[in-house]
Amino acid sequence: MTATPALADRYLAAWNETDPAARRALVDALFTEDVRYTDPLADVSGREQLSGLIGAVQAQFPGFVFRPAGDADAHHDQVRFTWHLGPDGAEAPVTGFDVAVTDGDGRIATVLGFLDRVPS
Repeated sequence: MTATPALADRYLAAWNETDPAARRALVDALFTEDVRYTDPLADVSGREQLSGLIGAVQAQFPGFVFRPAGDADAHHDQVRFTWHLGPDGAEAPVTGFDVAVTDGDGRIATVLGFLDRVPS
C-alpha cells in the first residue's frame, strides 16, 4: 500500500498554499511530474499546469480554504476523501470528492475529482 489517509492532508495543504513558490515546492514533492488532474471544470497534466490550476482556484475564491469533510479512506495505491471549500470558520459553499492514485514511490499520479455542491 502506497496511499494513506495522511496523503489527503498533504494534498489539501498544497491546495491551500497561496505563495506560488511554496505551492510549487509542495506540488513537486507530492505529485508525479506527469500528474493528471480531472474534475468537471478542469483537465490538466503536469506539475506546472496543476500548480497553475490551484492558483486559479484561489483567485476565483479568495480567502477560502480547503478542509477535510470527514476521514480519508485508503487502500492499495488510492485514497478517497471529501473536502469543503469556504471561508475559514464558516459554512462552505463548495464540497467535493476526490480520488488520488499514487505511483510506486507514493507520489500522486492521478486525481479524479467530483463536485458535489457548487454555488449557482
